[in-house]
Amino acid sequence: MSFKIAFIGAGSIGFTRGLLRDLLSVPEFQHIDVAFTDINAQNLEMVTQLCQRDIDENGLDINIYSTLNRREALRDARYIFSVVRIGGLEAFQHDIDIPLKYGVDQCVGDTLCAGGIMYGQRGIPEMLSICKDIREVAEPDCLLLNYANPMAMLTWACNKYGGVRTIGLCHGVQGGHRQIANAFGLKKEEVDIICAGINHQTWYISVKHNGEDLTGKMLEAFENHPEFSKTEKVRIDMLRRFGYYSTESNGHLSEYVPWYRKRPEEINDWIDLGSWINGETGGYLRVCTEGRNWFQTDFPNWLKEPAMEYKQENRGEEHGSYIVEALETGRVYRGHFNVVNNGVISNLPIDAIIEAPGYVDRNGINMPHVGELPLGCAAVCNVSISVQRLAVEAAVNGDDVLLRQAMMMDPLVGAVCNPKEIWQMTDEMLVTQEQWLPQYKQAIAEAKERLSTGTLLPTKDYHGAARLKVKSVEEMAQNKEAARKNAGESDKAKERPAMK
Repeated sequence: MSFKIAFIGAGSIGFTRGLLRDLLSVPEFQHIDVAFTDINAQNLEMVTQLCQRDIDENGLDINIYSTLNRREALRDARYIFSVVRIGGLEAFQHDIDIPLKYGVDQCVGDTLCAGGIMYGQRGIPEMLSICKDIREVAEPDCLLLNYANPMAMLTWACNKYGGVRTIGLCHGVQGGHRQIANAFGLKKEEVDIICAGINHQTWYISVKHNGEDLTGKMLEAFENHPEFSKTEKVRIDMLRRFGYYSTESNGHLSEYVPWYRKRPEEINDWIDLGSWINGETGGYLRVCTEGRNWFQTDFPNWLKEPAMEYKQENRGEEHGSYIVEALETGRVYRGHFNVVNNGVISNLPIDAIIEAPGYVDRNGINMPHVGELPLGCAAVCNVSISVQRLAVEAAVNGDDVLLRQAMMMDPLVGAVCNPKEIWQMTDEMLVTQEQWLPQYKQAIAEAKERLSTGTLLPTKDYHGAARLKVKSVEEMAQNKEAARKNAGESDKAKERPAMK
């Protein structure tokens, strides 16, 4: 088979190298065209070198076309993988640090809450620009596979305003599936699941083993598990009160709802610092910063290590390669995908981006009807969907009133801040991120005026209830294997250290 796949944001080593390995492990794909593009020339060059070395040592006759010119990378592409982080770690730092001044303590801040909303304001205009390029130069009816966060917001904007067929992909369902199996002492393949909701708030509404429904036994299994009982307190409490387990990690979930991070003195009751994903303040920012610093420092050694082997048994769990394989070969693949609802989940809005089971073959991506979510689960999702809708429309139109309303409607921001604080925090975030927010030119000018001449509300010198220091390269060098895994994996919490 011969077709072209392009990676946008290819300088992201965690996603690009693993996804390329997965794709080139498919026997029929050993003659495809591959293009990489990024805005960071140094990262692009390093990742290209590493991936080309892998290709060469696997004996494939593929030369990566690596370019800073996005349109050239996209030209005639049939599949486009987006792994971008608009604003990079510099903007991400603002997403975490400014809300902390107002008492909003986030673990991740890339999906909802103040950080996720602002991440969407940076990402949506760029994704729509990418869509314009795709429409103009890529293969007609190509597929955009979006791995970038905020997943639902970006995928929503691309489908509604971008004019490009877009599917959002995440590994959260697979991670929770492994946990559930572990809690029952089973293998993942022995447990059948149906998971439905919205990205990062998807619910395991059916869990079965050999036809037996385990849903009613989940709470006892998790409460009695020696590790999960300590590391997944938020998820267990949500399971206790809503009846269903959620896909997303303890730290992620804790910042999407109003109950677990609003009082600084209570945050540590709900989290564990053995792994950042269990609730550490700014934990994802820390591990991403450490991963970038390690990769840039240690890169020459990566080229000396054995190449990735392109074998079926080495393929990861990311959905992307399996979707492309199913579409091209007809081999059926079942996964959980982020798509426009269109009635798949009947008690969530029809225009929302939902995450639900789907099947892929030569006929396309097919989403069976799920029906209604349990009422409480749907209520949790609907609150987040309202925030997403406001944030998408704000980003597309440069409407700072809608942006502020999204902040007010966000569960954790609203639990911690009053309206005046939300208005001032939004002003600060707009001004600080001006270089990535061209659609807010007028609003930013007005925000600057207010911040410079108005009577400002007092803010806190607050670094979070559970903030850990970013490790130096020298400190990371004490455990090089862990540092390399952190830098090289897309799922930066697949392997978790012992509890603390």
